[in-house]
Parts: sequence; C-alpha cells; structure tokens
Amino acid sequence: MNKILATLIAGLFAMGAFAQTPATPAKPAVPAVAATPATPAVSATPATPAVAATPAMTKAEKAAAAKKAKAEKAAAAKAAKAEKAAAAKKAKEEKAAAAKK
Repeated sequence: MNKILATLIAGLFAMGAFAQTPATPAKPAVPAVAATPATPAVSATPATPAVAATPAMTKAEKAAAAKKAKAEKAAAAKAAKAEKAAAAKKAKEEKAAAAKK
C-alpha cells in the first residue's frame, strides 16, 4: 500500500511540474521532398476468360470446355499430390539414412 501511495504522490508532483512549463508553439510540418505531380493511372489489361464465350457457342460446346477444364485441373492436382508424396518419401529415406550413420 505504501508503494502505491508513493507512486501516486510522485505522479502528482510530476504532473504539477509538467503543467507549469509553458507550451511551445507548434511548427507547421514541412515536406522533406518537393512534391511531384501525380502520374496518370495506367489502365490494367482485362482478364481473359478461361473459355472465350462467343454468342455462337452452344450449350454442348460450353459443357465440353468446362469438362476439359475440370479434367485439366484434376490432372494438375493429381500430379501435385504425387510430387508431394515423392518428396515426403525422399525426405523419409534421407532421414533414415542419416539415422543409420
């Protein structure tokens, strides 16, 4: 309890001393570098759709394109999974070889 009271009293004295010092006038902020005019925005290139849908494209063509895209995605996922498994197997073999030494 004595420590708390001592801290509060010290804070009271510090606050009184701080309040007695006059405030210095604020200085306006000055930029370190001269301002340069903004450059105009460059338009981004529009994203190309996976399958360019033309008005003449039939439902069957759209379905075939979607099926092809799905098959490609599945093949890529399968290849990534196989690569990950091979890397894990190699790491396991290296760990076993290091443990034998």
